[in-house]
Amino acid sequence: MKYPKCLAYLLFAVAGANFVWTGAIAQDSIAKGLQEYRDALQDGNPAELWEVKGEELWRQERGPKKVSLQKCDLGMGSGVVKGAYAHLPRYFKDTDAVQDLESRLVHCMTSLQGFTKSEVTRIVFGGPQGAACFSCQGPQSDIEALVAYVASQSRGVKMNVPQSHPKERDAYRLGEKLFFYRTGSHDFACATCHGEDNKRIRLQDLPNLLKNADAQRAYTTWPAYRLSQGELRTFQYRLYECFRQQRLPEMVYGSQVSVALTTYLARNANGATFVAPTIKR
Repeated sequence: MKYPKCLAYLLFAVAGANFVWTGAIAQDSIAKGLQEYRDALQDGNPAELWEVKGEELWRQERGPKKVSLQKCDLGMGSGVVKGAYAHLPRYFKDTDAVQDLESRLVHCMTSLQGFTKSEVTRIVFGGPQGAACFSCQGPQSDIEALVAYVASQSRGVKMNVPQSHPKERDAYRLGEKLFFYRTGSHDFACATCHGEDNKRIRLQDLPNLLKNADAQRAYTTWPAYRLSQGELRTFQYRLYECFRQQRLPEMVYGSQVSVALTTYLARNANGATFVAPTIKR
């Protein structure tokens, strides 16, 4: 049966609209299902095991000097962990640098306990030989356990990353520049994946980190226990993995680049309630 040309155009338009409408419903259904799955994961979070181990390591007298980390200043005063993570990264006078939690822990373990930097950073991510292991299990990292413990002491605390010191503002500006900087074999930037709405990799929604709500929701859920890896992962690991996916050179642990990016993202999450360690797929 032949239709008048105008009617054919109308039927085509209706079919197209129906396809878009059906697709939108499917997308909403997938998003709803994924959120229900994430919510269900939060019961019985294995990250608690890392928190317990981290607290033991924090109090244990270790290293050549046989002292604990209870005199480590994380920015809230000597030995204070309550709320510390929600105020990091920040400037520290004793190092004359902006540090995140992980680089600060490395400093305390070397300066207070007497470990060498190579000893402390030999295993920073759980996995064989201390490398980031994406599909297997291996030696656990003391750093990851310490991060889990300290971060857990900021649950319920509002994010309040400072920008009062000039070096804190410099770190934020560098982090912002790095976020938009396109480089590597694929000409990617952080903003390539995290600078627009409604982007996804497979079933993983990508937050638009330029929006305050998305930035808050994303940052406050790290560190996190990854079901797919059987390990607790820190924010340095999250950045390390992003660099790998962008086909960039391996990110140096605790580097100025990593701290600057963390400063930018953490500062953009200010005002949100910190909820980590969480559990993710």
